[in-house]
Amino acid sequence: MSIAEEESPSVMPKVITFLCSLLERVAESNDHNHHLQQHQKISVFHGLTRPNISIQCYLERIFKYANCSPSCFVVAYVYLDRFTQRQPSLPINSFNVHRLLITSVMVAAKFMDDMFYNNAHYAKVGGITKVEMNFLELDFLFGLGFHLNVTPGTFQAYCVHLQREMLLIQPLNFSDSTLNLGQSLKAHLCFNEDECSHQKQKQQQQLAV
Repeated sequence: MSIAEEESPSVMPKVITFLCSLLERVAESNDHNHHLQQHQKISVFHGLTRPNISIQCYLERIFKYANCSPSCFVVAYVYLDRFTQRQPSLPINSFNVHRLLITSVMVAAKFMDDMFYNNAHYAKVGGITKVEMNFLELDFLFGLGFHLNVTPGTFQAYCVHLQREMLLIQPLNFSDSTLNLGQSLKAHLCFNEDECSHQKQKQQQQLAV
């Protein structure tokens, strides 16, 4: 069964656990390396203080009250990767990860699900105002370059690498870790969309031989 498939309502989907683990490590790494980062911008996603709620509890809250499909969290993961690759001066850290999460899940739900809640509802779930939610959505979309389409191949590849996250959990080597999510994903998961296409073509060539 895919981690994105629906599970029992009383059981938190595995994708939540895997995504939480990845984001916690990336945010911790970027927090630790904050003094080494150059030309880091302060965006609309950046809070003045770290939220009191953990990433795990925040994701569980979103899942419980947003009522979106587990697949939306995989797509949100794709969007976060794209966003940070296009915005290298905005690394994910403990000051912006919560706002990035609620925004990416909301955008994913609008793109993926036939029925979804409006911005006011997501704002309430995320603990922010509707006005701020609107600003975050707009900034996120421009940050993505409005690149919202996710192919089945890309979706499945991100599912696979989220599953591998549980097998790859290990203490971060802060001296070697990269400074944004896009690079961190390549370093820890050895994956991006271009590599996925290249590897697929290579496998097809090998099968043909």
